[in-house]
Amino acid sequence: MSPADDTTVHAAGCVLWRRSPADGELELCLVHRPKYDDWSHPKGKLKPGEDPLAGALREVAEETGYAAAPVAELPTVRYLADGRPKEVRYWAAAATTGAFAPSDEVDRILWLEPAAARARLTHPRDRTLVDALLATHPLGTTPCP
Repeated sequence: MSPADDTTVHAAGCVLWRRSPADGELELCLVHRPKYDDWSHPKGKLKPGEDPLAGALREVAEETGYAAAPVAELPTVRYLADGRPKEVRYWAAAATTGAFAPSDEVDRILWLEPAAARARLTHPRDRTLVDALLATHPLGTTPCP
């Protein structure tokens, strides 16, 4: 293990999607974290020894209240957080069952069509994940223009 591996924060999450109950169009779930006052995809730090996909699904359930069915792995995002390298593995995942309940960690969620979700995301690095999800063509979707 290299020294960088000793300091890297490992996390996982999902670009969570569903079909709109109103019109059947694709919607993405964004979470608002009051601690950072930002909009992001649901994600969180892995527990020691935790499988990244299991951690991603756990974080989605904790932050959104929804169970999720993973469809495809998306690009890993790497950045500095509080001066430490952070690596977040992501999956495209369909929301299955559940309901949101606000918490101290996530006080709101939004279900938005992809272009609106892309615009609402606080960090540019998260916007690339919307494009990556659309490239997987969930249920016949096509990329944003």
